[in-house]
Amino acid sequence: MARQTGPKNRLARRVLQDIGLKSNSAKVAKRITVLPGLHGKMGRRKSSEYAEQLLEKQKVKHMYGLLEKQFRKQYELATRNPSSTGKVLLISLERRLDNVIFRLGFANTRAGARQLVNHEHVLVNDKKVSIPSYSVKKGDVIRLTDKTLKMPVVADLLKEKKVSTSTWLKREGAVGMVATLPEREDIDAGINEQLIIEFYSR
Repeated sequence: MARQTGPKNRLARRVLQDIGLKSNSAKVAKRITVLPGLHGKMGRRKSSEYAEQLLEKQKVKHMYGLLEKQFRKQYELATRNPSSTGKVLLISLERRLDNVIFRLGFANTRAGARQLVNHEHVLVNDKKVSIPSYSVKKGDVIRLTDKTLKMPVVADLLKEKKVSTSTWLKREGAVGMVATLPEREDIDAGINEQLIIEFYSR
């Protein structure tokens, strides 16, 4: 499947925010306010309304690692729901299995989490699931395969004592559970979903 393969720091600098594309957040923070490109240090020009809408859409799209076609499909599905389109969109993104693996601390980045899912390292209710877009349900028990737990990068992550998972998820050792479905307030407060709606409504 096609995927964004360019420099991850450049994407973060473009939206002036660390969106979790790299595990070394300290390195990202050093240049987060410098725009990518030859004239980056000159600063950002005053942006138009359209530019702000596009930037917010790009930020969330890259944050969750989706291509434009995938993101647009998620938006269109959200519009069919009687609830708030923006809220439904963000909750559907948050429930993606690759995001949940990242939130549980089983991977440093969503890209790393996606690899674990793609390569059949993830079990949901004791069944292998290799679809990153799989939408988790309340009560789902999520863990990594025994073979995966022996991988050095995974073993090191699981040794970390301080694990900050989302409030709607629970984790005990190498096992995670969807305690409840996410609400809007459980998702990054820095996202302005209204700008995304305005972008696609043009």
